[in-house]
Amino acid sequence: MKVLIRDRLEAVGAPAWDGLVAATGLRSPFLSWTWQREWARVFAADRRLEIRCVEDGSGGLVAVLPLYEAAPGAMQILGGADVSDYLDLIAVQGHEEEAWMALLQSRTAERVEWELHAVPAASTTVTALPQLAPAYGLAASVAVEERCPVRALPSSWETYLASLSGKHRHELMRKMRRLERDAPDARVSCASAPAEIEARFGEFLHLHRRSLAGKARFMDDRMERFFRRALIAFAERGASRLWFLDTSSGPIATFVTIEWDGTVGLYNSGFDPERAALSPGVVLLVHLVRDAIAR
Repeated sequence: MKVLIRDRLEAVGAPAWDGLVAATGLRSPFLSWTWQREWARVFAADRRLEIRCVEDGSGGLVAVLPLYEAAPGAMQILGGADVSDYLDLIAVQGHEEEAWMALLQSRTAERVEWELHAVPAASTTVTALPQLAPAYGLAASVAVEERCPVRALPSSWETYLASLSGKHRHELMRKMRRLERDAPDARVSCASAPAEIEARFGEFLHLHRRSLAGKARFMDDRMERFFRRALIAFAERGASRLWFLDTSSGPIATFVTIEWDGTVGLYNSGFDPERAALSPGVVLLVHLVRDAIAR
């Protein structure tokens, strides 16, 4: 295998890129052309890119490792760990170790550190890279960054409720009854078409920024520009939704979901702190879970 280094994503192109993502074991939407391109446009426009492409003997694309220069001597994986839940080497399933061996060989003379964030624990990058690296005079270390809960949903809402502890089930039903009593006009709505998301994106931002001080700092102008572009682009593929718990005075809770491979990812959220006593986020989450089970 040989490694070619490109300086822009367009040198690979959307069809080849997404074709490779479809052939991976992860198939993360955060590795998709749409997400990576929008992230690079907003956050790495003035950074040097290193798109390392691994090809087989016939010139077929086997893997891509998209990197950008975060600081002198430090390359990070494209996509940003602060906004991307799952990042990794993009490689044809079953050829991950071969690809990593080619990539390690290609950088033996370099004195640059690669920082790969948000890599799933089950990935070959985590399980095999530390053992492969010494053969090339390199070292690789692994550390847990954070944990992400995943719940396999049953075939019915009743089965899901029955799986909860008695205390959790009681609290959930109590919060739902309280909202019905104190905000009887509350209704759940969902924006899934690009035009619908564009129309209601400002409401999501308002609730997101109001819910916590840290979220207001996080959602600066650049982040807003990225989210708007990425979510609308995902909506064009049926991969993103904006959910709201609406009342006559305006929405009081919101969620962004990103969907792929039968998975509904709870990506981001916000709520009106003045209506926190109604637990609007929890109630809206109940509707999201019921919708995911139904679909």
